[in-house]
Amino acid sequence: MEEVRALGKSSEKPISLMRGEPDLPTPDHIVNAAHDALRNGRTAYPNNQGEPNLRQAVARSMERDHGLHYRWEDEILITSGATFGIYSALSATIDPGDEVLIPEPSYDAYRGVVELLGGTVAPLRSKCTAGRYSFDQQAFASSVSPRTRAILINTPWNPTGTVFQLTELESLARFAAQAGLIVISDEIYEKLLYDDHQHHNAAGVSADARQRTILINSLSKSYAMTGWRIGYCAGPVDLLRGMALVLQQSSRGPATFVQDAAAVALDGPQDCLVQMRSEYARRRREVEQALDVPGIQVYSPEAGFFSMVDVHAISNDSNQIRRVLLQEHGVVVMHGAAYGPAAEGMLRISFASGGSNLTEGLRRLRAGLQSQIS
Repeated sequence: MEEVRALGKSSEKPISLMRGEPDLPTPDHIVNAAHDALRNGRTAYPNNQGEPNLRQAVARSMERDHGLHYRWEDEILITSGATFGIYSALSATIDPGDEVLIPEPSYDAYRGVVELLGGTVAPLRSKCTAGRYSFDQQAFASSVSPRTRAILINTPWNPTGTVFQLTELESLARFAAQAGLIVISDEIYEKLLYDDHQHHNAAGVSADARQRTILINSLSKSYAMTGWRIGYCAGPVDLLRGMALVLQQSSRGPATFVQDAAAVALDGPQDCLVQMRSEYARRRREVEQALDVPGIQVYSPEAGFFSMVDVHAISNDSNQIRRVLLQEHGVVVMHGAAYGPAAEGMLRISFASGGSNLTEGLRRLRAGLQSQIS
């Protein structure tokens, strides 16, 4: 971002295909619910565990969408976005010196939280077959140590776009049980699925998985509510109690009127989700068509709004390719190496922002890739 800001002062403004922030507006009925809550005086301190009406709405959505029953009274926690959910889950799970397994490529913000808490990230190797990343099952045993406490996964998986299959989650659950690990599952892209892909909840695999899994979610991506900072967690009572203690000494939870609006989002009409998925699917196709360049391979995501682009034909140094695209062609993308060695030689392209931004950004990106491959 510093490179982008510096360049923006001296030349044509760069176009960003980097951030995972939807440009679609928050649906009207959710915004109206926040207005109503404000007018009704919902501006006092929130319940530290989360307002009862929102916890109840989360419990209903978990039952409706996944067939999972969580008690709203003590098995659900409301947080300031999924980011704080991850922080509180790790805070309640690991001690300094403990290890956390994280599959690579991994969302870059995970590592910082683990290290902030004094832990160590143990990368879990993945394999890429025909553009789809998956767990390397053989890497499980070699990655765990006596200090390994938890495994942090993301399904659907940023940056790869993989939706974990039921068999993959079952294998993960068996491994976690054998190694005595807590599973922290970040599932914020669960509603942004394409084609016939189906999201499987990590806690729904088995009774044992239910007792060792902390689910992390938010409304940021699904309902275009990134700035509202509203998320939720579900899990066993003892783990949620520890997370609530962390929350009490830090954020104290989202504003009450925001929580009221979130409850309306979960309980209200879901047509907006269908419309958003349709728009993102259209943008996904636009990325595929625009980057149909000899030697360049676009891997369409199974979910989310990021496409991985294989640029090995140009170079294995994805960061150098990113710099050329920024400095010479005015387009901002993420280099695969930012997510770990498993994604080196790749670029991550965001289509969270559409319209002329996406069209012009892809035009610049195509020209930049063609100039380097020829």
